[in-house]
Parts: sequence; structure tokens; C-alpha cells
Amino acid sequence: MYQSIFFDLDGTLTDSKEGVLECVRYAIETMGCPVPEGPDLLKFIGPPLQDSFVRHCGLSPEEAQRALALFQERYVPVGQFKNRPAPGIAEMLGRLKERGFTLALASSKAESQCIPICERFGFAPYMAVIVGSSGSRDQSKAEVIREAMGRLGLTDPRPCLMVGDRKYDVEGARECGMDCVGVEFFGYAPPGELEAAGAVAVVKTVEELEAFILARGGTGT
Repeated sequence: MYQSIFFDLDGTLTDSKEGVLECVRYAIETMGCPVPEGPDLLKFIGPPLQDSFVRHCGLSPEEAQRALALFQERYVPVGQFKNRPAPGIAEMLGRLKERGFTLALASSKAESQCIPICERFGFAPYMAVIVGSSGSRDQSKAEVIREAMGRLGLTDPRPCLMVGDRKYDVEGARECGMDCVGVEFFGYAPPGELEAAGAVAVVKTVEELEAFILARGGTGT
């Protein structure tokens, strides 16, 4: 029975495509590399960006770190606010908190960017902790989840549930010993990706997500 719910940010709580891809293009062009187009560019939404610069642009780890810095240079003042929340998601968070669930953000995005986004869209009051990557690199999903658990004082992952939109959320949760429910609010994952990664369920709407959590929840009334 789930008691603590961890949420991804990009592609889960918000549709961040416009701002993220604009800043990815800026970073890649500044590095003098060809910009992936179409479905290949969408692959940058969800995974740690530094890994994506290596995988999809052929950059070395050192070059990818420079590309990440360029991304952040553009994203902080401009890109992070070219974003929109999933319809009804803030209201759902409020209802879950009222029922006694502990809610947390666990995103590979820089924590310094996660906080103002959560504040802007009204998520922050419902989150016990807002955790993102720290330092000069994007941390893995498992690292971020472990940090969130630590800040919450949790040691047993079994009553915890991760909510995310890509296989990286599912794999990171599994590495930490918790379940993950996949969401397809904005369709960033290729068809079948979440199921193949081992998501305990895949939902297409906020209403379906809330129903799943309440059916499996071990807290609240």
C-alpha cells in the first residue's frame, strides 16, 4: 500500500517540450553540432540531458557537460517558463495531500530550476520536498529518488510509488526498490516503452492516475 508518492516533473507534471527543445537546440548549435530533428529531438525530454548529448550528438562526456551548461544558460531566464501544467494536476496533488499521502518531487532537472517551476504552477505547497539534480551534472533518476527518500527520512521503498513518463523513471524506481506508474499525458515515451520497462500500470489521464493511487494507497480516508 503506497504512502509516499514521488513525481517526475518534465512530461509528468508539466508539458515542457517547447522550452526544453528550444534550449537543447541552442546548446547543440553553439557546440557546432547538427541538431537532431523530429522524434530524435524528442528523446531529449525525460532522460538526464548530459547523457542525451552523448548518446544523440556523439559528444564526449566533457563536451556534454559544456553543452549542459549552455542549455542551463538559456533555460534559466527563458526556457523554464515555456511550460504548462497537466490539466488538473495541481488539484489532484491537493486532494492526495488532504488524504494523508506524502508527496515529493524527484526530477533529474537541476533543483534550482525545479523549485521556481513548482512554485509558478502551484505544486510547491503540496510537496514535502522538491528534489532535483545538484552540482554540475544531471544526476540519475535513482540518485535523485534516494536523495528524496533521505530528506523524507524514509528507509523502506515498498510503501513508495514513483510517477513518471519515461523508462528512466521506471528503471530508477526499480533500482531503488519501489514501483513506478507510467503516465502518457503528453506522449513523450515511444509506444510500449513504459510497459517494457516494467511499470506497474500505465495511465493516460490525471483522473486515471488519481484513481490508481487511491486504489493502492495505504493512508488517508
